[in-house]
Amino acid sequence: MVVRRDSAVGEQESGEGKKAAKVMTKAIAGKSAGKPESRTALVRRARRINRELAEVYPYAHPELDFENPFQLLVATVLSAQTTDLRVNQTTPALFAKYPTPEDLAAANPEEVEEILRPCGFFRAKTRSVIGLSKGLVEQFGGEVPGRLEDLVTLPGVGRKTAFVVLGNAFGRPGITVDTHFQRLVRRWRWTEETDPDKIEAAIGTLFPKGDWTDLSHHVIWHGRRICHARKPACGACPIAPLCPAYGEGETDPEKAKKLLKYEKGGFPGQRLNPPQAYLDAGGRAAPPLGAG
Repeated sequence: MVVRRDSAVGEQESGEGKKAAKVMTKAIAGKSAGKPESRTALVRRARRINRELAEVYPYAHPELDFENPFQLLVATVLSAQTTDLRVNQTTPALFAKYPTPEDLAAANPEEVEEILRPCGFFRAKTRSVIGLSKGLVEQFGGEVPGRLEDLVTLPGVGRKTAFVVLGNAFGRPGITVDTHFQRLVRRWRWTEETDPDKIEAAIGTLFPKGDWTDLSHHVIWHGRRICHARKPACGACPIAPLCPAYGEGETDPEKAKKLLKYEKGGFPGQRLNPPQAYLDAGGRAAPPLGAG
């Protein structure tokens, strides 16, 4: 757990933590009741949040296991409406049997469905991954294209999936607007937009383009570990002083710590084969499908 002096995490005693929480709640309430935040102030606050999160998650990375752009593309499509962990536990068998676009394009759908069953919506996902594999073979010579306009022509590939691939397989900046990203940027009042494309455009104006991919990782990691949808761990949040939504979740530091997930709560992460930097920072690899 990274502890910052200016966060609610730093309270050592439960009584002091509750007192600090009340003070912080009043401060944020008073701030929100004042004048609307200026554009300049918004940009400064947004960038400071990203800097703070970069210190909390210096090892943030894509939480899908992949060895090449094709694997990342398929894994990202499979991650819809399920967890990255479940995808990571499922794809080793898929890629062992169908290592290339050519192999998957020629696959028996029923056999692919059986492999993908743990991911949920396995019939639709089978159609998508076989379809995108055929598209790669027929349109791009079996290679994953490195352009947004090409990627989105493939079955099951939208802008979110395309930006995951571009940012993490090709090093081309993009903002990944998943459910966590949407939730947090609205909680932080970076935007009031609800449409993913409009959110992407709005947030893109707050940050230099070169920050977009890492920003996406920072926000998504924070959403998965601390700022949860139903019960955010406000009392264990390192950016609580910067958050207009502080108090929506548990503010008691000790109770909030019990809500933390993945490595922040001492549990394994979502990758079976995470980067070494993550392991060096104390993270643990997830178990393979069927283990434990």
